Amino acid sequence: MNHIVVYVHGKGGSAEEAGHYKHLFPSAEVIWFDYHAQAPWEAREEFPAFFAEQRKRCDRLTLVANSIGAFFSLSSLDAALVDSARLISPVVDMEKLIGSMMLWANVTEQALAEKLEIPAPFGETLSWRYLTYVREHPISWHVPTRILYGEHDNLTSLETISAFAEKTGAELTVMPGGEHWFHTEAQMRFLDRWITAE
Repeated sequence: MNHIVVYVHGKGGSAEEAGHYKHLFPSAEVIWFDYHAQAPWEAREEFPAFFAEQRKRCDRLTLVANSIGAFFSLSSLDAALVDSARLISPVVDMEKLIGSMMLWANVTEQALAEKLEIPAPFGETLSWRYLTYVREHPISWHVPTRILYGEHDNLTSLETISAFAEKTGAELTVMPGGEHWFHTEAQMRFLDRWITAE
């Protein structure tokens, strides 16, 4: 198989999602990466090994990644493992997102540094190790990339995604009225058109 597409899901994603992309890449083998990483340092161990194995089987490898899966991919992969990428609602500035979550949870940096982990009321656990890691390991991405972003994404601002696209040379598409999670019929139609556009 000359072309492999690896789908990397977001939080709570499933193998069924990868199936959606099979008809969008009719001449490629579309596979799902069922990763276990919960943090970028874990992704740095797990992701390169998996992608190196797939790389041996193909001439061209395309990454399609969603949300936190995109962040883990950006944190752990490079142009030696990925030829091109299509990122859907990617988390591109985790330090800024953690800062926002700390504000939502009314948690100061000093409190987090002292307690190391603080459960937030919206179901996430704030982690000092996670915050310091993303500060010390900024994303460096040099892969031809297209980004799909929903206008009403509640995790990443338009300003943040635009700055990332400019810095990395990525092509940014904004869906008017779109959300972080692309799931309605109209959103999925927009996504499908975006995926298949060259």
